[in-house]
Amino acid sequence: MQKLFGTVVPIVTPLTDEDTIDEESVKSLVDHVIDGGLHCLYPCGTTGEMMYLTAEERKQVAEITVKHTAGRIPVFVHAGAWNLKDTVELARHAVSIGADGIGVVTPVFYKLSDQGLVDYYEAVARSVPEDFPVYLYGIPQHAVNDLNAAVCEELAKRCPNIIGIKYSYPDFTRLQQFMMVNDQKFSVLVGPDHLFEALCAVGGDGVVSGNAMIIREHYAAVWDAIQKKDFEAATRYQRRTNILNAVLCEKNNIAAYKVMLKAEGIIKTSNMRRPMENLTAEEEAKLLRTMKELDYKHVTV
Repeated sequence: MQKLFGTVVPIVTPLTDEDTIDEESVKSLVDHVIDGGLHCLYPCGTTGEMMYLTAEERKQVAEITVKHTAGRIPVFVHAGAWNLKDTVELARHAVSIGADGIGVVTPVFYKLSDQGLVDYYEAVARSVPEDFPVYLYGIPQHAVNDLNAAVCEELAKRCPNIIGIKYSYPDFTRLQQFMMVNDQKFSVLVGPDHLFEALCAVGGDGVVSGNAMIIREHYAAVWDAIQKKDFEAATRYQRRTNILNAVLCEKNNIAAYKVMLKAEGIIKTSNMRRPMENLTAEEEAKLLRTMKELDYKHVTV
């Protein structure tokens, strides 16, 4: 089964001034990611404002992304939703359009037991073909529910198509525990960007990074150095991304991505889906000025 690897990019969802999906900007963004040498696409995730899109809008974004990518790199669609019914619907839709796999965030808002999480993910995994890859997605600081290695172990045992996890909390001990799941065959990717090199150095598979849309050359350089086992270079590149990411994430990282992508002509507007907030004019100007001062396109350090 296809696994996620390298720099996985959870793309933003470009919107028109009428607050509809901007299809041409989605296509442009797909090309931008692929042309930058990044490795996998992940539409409709947290960076894509997933919980503020309708199910039909999420299907639309997924369809555009898969069709326009045309097999150039893998596309894993995020299918996690507010309830099991909608999650299964989005998961099956991802199968029907030819996606390479799905990611599924833990249920949000209401606290579940570990057994409740096992039951939920098993239902989702069994709703799609047994050879269709499913990644768990943990982001406890937003979703309330958390995943531990024991839950992952039980799910890998029950559902062979649950092959890995994207974990977006900076707990390096837990990340290494995940790597022991399923006889050390469980695929593990990290959400916090500053752990990209460190995770890969101990056997992890990569990072899921919205920042990579903006500084894609840097992420390609980190991965290339890791593949060559040149960790001295990887560390230099990692530290450079940390500096740039601190600026991108200072206020509202998703809004910042859209501002930068609009400035580069990749997408047409920087509109957020309400109640998400746009950056103010002052914040936009500061972001663009600071990134320019940091010469953010310059990779060599």
